[in-house]
Amino acid sequence: MLQANIHRYLRHGTLPQLRVFEASARLGNFSLAALELHMAQPTASIQIKKLTETVGLPLFEQVGRRVYLTDAGQRLYTGCRHVFRALSEIEETLNSLRTVESGYLRLAVCSTGKYFAPRLLGAFMAHYPGVQVSLEIHNRNTLIERLANNQDDLYLFASPFHREDVVTQALLPNPLVVFARDDHALAGTRRISFERLAAEPFLLREQGSGTRQIATQLFEQHGFAPKIRLELSDDEAIKEAILAGLGLAIMSRFTLGMEAGPSRLICLDVLGFPLENHWYFCYPVGKQLPAATRAFVDFARLEVKELAPQGAGQNP
Repeated sequence: MLQANIHRYLRHGTLPQLRVFEASARLGNFSLAALELHMAQPTASIQIKKLTETVGLPLFEQVGRRVYLTDAGQRLYTGCRHVFRALSEIEETLNSLRTVESGYLRLAVCSTGKYFAPRLLGAFMAHYPGVQVSLEIHNRNTLIERLANNQDDLYLFASPFHREDVVTQALLPNPLVVFARDDHALAGTRRISFERLAAEPFLLREQGSGTRQIATQLFEQHGFAPKIRLELSDDEAIKEAILAGLGLAIMSRFTLGMEAGPSRLICLDVLGFPLENHWYFCYPVGKQLPAATRAFVDFARLEVKELAPQGAGQNP
């Protein structure tokens, strides 16, 4: 056991004793040490006496008016300096967790989050250049596993997350729309019924995707089963499949990206769409968010709307 050979030091208030010992050894004078530490000399002497009893060997010897370290005292002094240096390094490390300027942020987001999370992080890092950031991108099921294992500081989900052991905070609307190619047969149709929509072939994300979960639940609510033409594990792959004329897809408006640039992808005008949905920050109940993480949450609430794509969720 690591602590077995230092048990005698753990039983007593050794750190205050070492503080007095270090000052006395460095200054070579008990009175000067007491003065430096703003304590009465008898108090300092008691601390040295207790430390001597703990060590079990004399630490000082007085020859005339001068005080010298014994061999044991010299070795203890060397070790004492190592201890204080290690504590100072630990404090510097802990201080980086207390302050935003030099902290660390571990963010994990759902797949669709890749369309705006990097930009949001970039804006945050411009304000806090000393913060080190890592970004993980996964589907919903993997995010839930990572959250359960407390692997990251903060999680960003693209759909509701209801669990009593998880803190959930809404961040930004995340409307879901029906994507099609601009020359699709329904492209010019207004107020498309869900029954008509269900007759079309659909492209769905893989099992475990939050978007797939919402889409399949929506079909069930309307009494239909989706005609699945392809299952794909990436939003970009679904976009390419739509452009190849393979079917329609229900996805986040953010899938188009941050800017409304030229694209053959359009949002169909379907009754009940866009579906109301939100992005959510989540973390386990009881988790102590580091300073950098708390600062990022506050920053995101203020800045994220500026980073949202124009006309999010609106049909053309």
